[in-house]
Order: sequence, then structure tokens, then C-alpha cells
Amino acid sequence: MNEIEGRMENERMEQDDARTAPRESMEFDVVIVGAGPAGLSAAIRIKQIDPELSVVVVEKGSEVGAHILSGAVMDPVAVDKLLPEWRSEDDHPFKTPVTDDQFIWMTEQSGVRLPNLLMPKLMSNHGNYIVSLGNVCRWLAAKAEALGVEIYPGFAASEVLYGEHNQVTGIATGDMGIGKNGETKDGFTRGMELLGKFTLFSEGARGHLSKQLIDKYRLSYDREPQKFGIGLKELWEIDPAKHRPGLVQHSFGWPLDMETGGGSFLYHLEDNLVAVGFVVHLNYKNPTLSPFDEFQRFKTHPLVRSTFEGGKRISYGARAITEGGWQSVPRVAFPGGALLGCAAGFVNVPRIKGSHNAMLSGMQAAEHCVIAIHSGRAGGVLGDYEKGWRDSEIGRDLKPVRNVKPLWSKYGTVLGVALGGMDMWLNSLFNWSPFGTLSHGGPDHASLKPLADVTPIVYPKPDGVVSFDKLSSVFISATNHEEDQPAHLKLTDAGQPVQRNYLLYGEPARLYCPAGVYEVVYTDADAKTDPRLVINAQNCVHCKTCDIKDPAQNITWVTPEGGGGPNYPNM
Repeated sequence: MNEIEGRMENERMEQDDARTAPRESMEFDVVIVGAGPAGLSAAIRIKQIDPELSVVVVEKGSEVGAHILSGAVMDPVAVDKLLPEWRSEDDHPFKTPVTDDQFIWMTEQSGVRLPNLLMPKLMSNHGNYIVSLGNVCRWLAAKAEALGVEIYPGFAASEVLYGEHNQVTGIATGDMGIGKNGETKDGFTRGMELLGKFTLFSEGARGHLSKQLIDKYRLSYDREPQKFGIGLKELWEIDPAKHRPGLVQHSFGWPLDMETGGGSFLYHLEDNLVAVGFVVHLNYKNPTLSPFDEFQRFKTHPLVRSTFEGGKRISYGARAITEGGWQSVPRVAFPGGALLGCAAGFVNVPRIKGSHNAMLSGMQAAEHCVIAIHSGRAGGVLGDYEKGWRDSEIGRDLKPVRNVKPLWSKYGTVLGVALGGMDMWLNSLFNWSPFGTLSHGGPDHASLKPLADVTPIVYPKPDGVVSFDKLSSVFISATNHEEDQPAHLKLTDAGQPVQRNYLLYGEPARLYCPAGVYEVVYTDADAKTDPRLVINAQNCVHCKTCDIKDPAQNITWVTPEGGGGPNYPNM
């Protein structure tokens, strides 16, 4: 071995030593993954019960709220329970109560407002607040820190740690300073081990670690498959003359066809701000459908366009939403930990709300954590949390609407929504449904038809006034990743995208991704020869849609370096 080869071998050995060196560790009573409404509510509740217990929250976003995206109209039931004095404070984020609640059936050129009297009482938004959920989380984080909770933004939980009895003992944060080639760079830093008597996972829909835990402990055994949607959102500053603070509008119908579930939201906040968004259920069938372009097309509708003309688009983002509800919630407790909020799937689909249930689940898990720690059952199963949620406010919220999603999926928009409305009325009035509890059918990734069996959807070009392209949208999401790092979008089989997905479906990843991460390129673009999939991971807004919808289940989303991803200011 010559001198150069010897030096290179020594460098490789030093890198191997750095990568395998023991991590530093810190011990806490409770470790919480994710500074969303569920995780922060759990942290606050633990400290309210026992201020002496140590609690840490790790958050992969650059700051609390950076990765939080929701509509959002929020039911204050959980806030009232967690922080009953909040209404007397001046700094809370609940500035805009709902004053007008509208449901609209859209056709291509017009729309029909449905009478509110037709809507079950549970669908009413009066008494709720239009909020930025990111700002709600920042407010909750300040409350938690004032109680002594440690919050570490910019640290991604990348690995679950297990003990000798197969129980969760904590998490490890990701190593920092690894290049695309897998080798360490200058400034390499080993991740930290955060050890706890209990670890609570509040990662949101399709959480990377939650997905592993559901598989390892078979938490979804004998449950319906989880269902998902993709929610896309923009925040606009509009002409003050058009602003109606407190107005809430929901629509369904156009631009989606009658087989495809989804709809829009449009919320007027304070300060001339309007949140507009679109949800597409991910069990859609046409592989040429693009949720992003359906959203852009929606904004061109005559009833919608005028709101935004003359306004300014401030931010854009997207996020997967759990939609399975009552029958799809996995077991939420396992040895040493629990699932909270959207990681468990506590979203009420027809109400388009989950934040209140996320907070309630965090509070319930926290209470059972404290009891278990005080009774010497650290690392055990929080069985009372598992048993109790269905009889709590969460269960009472989810059970009456359990058939809305499967009826819509089975019978289409017109008949399915009508049957779902009838079922909600019967559940609300008599606590009874003629359908019992319906099955969702198969998982979302299995719903696509082959390209040869559908009529391709042709979308209009964006006008740059109310409709836009993906790349300009990603730009205003302030998304950024360290470019020289391992890809956080993993292909199990690098050949699948071309050998299967492209041939059967035209590679739907290029369309269902709302950020232009996936594109098919050719040696000869005109002749479309030698297609290959290119992954632009830098664009990723962490929506997790690819992990859910890929028909080959060949894409796995894992955490990039902490702090990477979108930086939403007040979404």
C-alpha cells in the first residue's frame, strides 16, 4: 500500500469511527417527538400535574411552527380544557371568531349554497376560531417553556431506541454533517440519545417513526387501513374592500369529477388575510390527476377568483391528512410510548378538523404517563389511554362521522355526500346508523387505474394572477435543505419507477407531488426515449404524499437533517 492509499484508508477508518462512536445521551421522564398541538399539549399537561417531572420536545423544523400547516378553523374545546384562562389574555392567537359559515356545491361556472339547516349540528363552525395553527403552536410552546419544558427545534428524531424487553426507551436525533456520498464532512456531529420513561410520538400524518412503530408492534392489526388526503394551502393578503373577517366557506364538486373526493376551504382571518386551500382524497383513481393543479384551477372559478384579484400571495404549503377516522385508528399505546394526534389519525374528515382532538389526545396520554410513572410502571403500556379515547371527547367526535368517508368513496360525490349527511343526522339524533360501521376498502396506493383505462386530464397553464406553477409556489414556502446530504426520499428498488410506474401509470409521482420533487426526463425529450426518474429532494415540503400514494410502495420518506424543509411563517 503506497502513502496515498494508506492516507485514504486512515481517513475511511476515522470516518467509520466517527459514525459509530457512542452518542451522548440525556435522560428525561418523558420525551416527545414533534412540537405540534398534540405534543405541546402533552408537555404542558404533564407539567401542570407534576412540575418536577422532566419533559423534552424535539422538533425537526427550524423553529416551532415552521412545519405546521392546517386550514385552520379550530374548535376551542381542548384549549378551554388545557388553558381555561386563555380568553382573559391579550397575546393568544384566537383573534377571529367565525361569523358566517357557508357550504357550497360547485359547478364549473357557478355554485349553490346549501342551507345551514340541512347540516347536522356537529358541522356548525359557530363558536370556533379561524387561526394560524403555526401561531397556535408558537403560543403553546411559550406556555410549555414557561412551565419548564425543554424544546429543541432543528433536531430531527431519526431513530427509535429500544430496551432489553422490546420497549421504547427514547429516540436518537440524526447525525449532522454527512455528505451525499455517505461520508462525513467537516463539522460532523453525532446525534444525541434522548432517553425517557415514556416517549410520545406526535409527528403528524404518516410520521416516519410512527410508521415503523405501527409495523413493529402490529398496531393496525384488525383495523381498517388508514386513509389519507393531501391538503394544499395558500395565504393571501387581499384588497381590504373584499375582506370579510370571520367568513368560512367550504365547497365540494368542481373542479373534481364525481368519482374523486375532496373540496376547498376559504377562511377570512384578521389583517386582510385569507387562507385558501384544497383537499384531494388520495384514493383517487386517475393517475393523470394533479392535486396541485386542481387547487390552482379551483381559484379560477367565478365565485372565487374575484377574492384574490388585486391581492398578494404570501405563502404556500402542502401536507398529508389522515382521513380514516374511527375505524382506522391503530392501537395508540405500546411498551414505553404512545401515538398522539394525527400520528394516530384523530382527524374528523367532514368537519375538516383535527387540532382539537390532537390536543385532547396529548392531554389524555400525558395524564396516563404521570400515573404510570408515579406507580412505578415506566416503560409499560399506557393501556388506559388505549381503552379510554373512544369513550372520551375524541371518540364522541369521531364515531358519528365514521361512515362519511367510506360512503363518499363507494358512491361518489353526489350520492355519497347525501348518504353521509343522512348518516350524520341519524348518529347525532339517535346514536344509530343503518350502515353500522363501514369498511374503507383497500389502501390509497392501490386505487389507481392503468393509464390506458382513463381519460388524461389536461390542465390550463397558470395565469400568474390567481394560479401559479409548482416551482414559484415552493419558493414562497421558504423550503430549504442542505444540498450535500444523503437523500431523504429512498427508493427500495431504483428500477421500479420506470419499469412499472411509468409503463402502467405514466409515473404518477410527478403529478401527485405538490412540490416538483419528482420528474421524468428523457435522453431525447421529443421522442421520449430512455425515461428516468429524477428526484429533486431540495424541493420537498415534507407532505409525505409520495410515501402514501406510490402504487409500488417503493418510496420511503425519512427525516433529512434537522431544520431542513419548509419555513412557514404563519400557516
